[in-house]
Amino acid sequence: QVQLVESGGGLVQAGGSLRLACAASLRPFSNFAMGWFRQAPGKDREFVAGIDWSGRTPDSADSVKGRSTISRDNAKNTVYLQMNNLKPEDTAVYRCAARLYSVSRNQFNYVYWGQGTQVTVSS
Repeated sequence: QVQLVESGGGLVQAGGSLRLACAASLRPFSNFAMGWFRQAPGKDREFVAGIDWSGRTPDSADSVKGRSTISRDNAKNTVYLQMNNLKPEDTAVYRCAARLYSVSRNQFNYVYWGQGTQVTVSS
């Protein structure tokens, strides 16, 4: 059974940083593109960042561009999302997702999902 487990969320003040991690039981992990999505209360789920199987072509939403970095460690079957200069509008449940090879900004193109980790940014 495939499992994606997120960690690293929490409560942080505006301007602070968090590093989210997603550990995946996918085999082989290196065949999968990984994405991060978030959903705030009352809002639709939105794409945050994604990285393809090779790690060479990361993509990120305009809302977090310049403040976030997505990376992966295929040896550890883990993808990371470093978020800096956090803002209250970044408050959401963050979930990682997986699909084969290439990144997509469309959540419906992802096959496997984690349960999510809460990020709360106080002003």
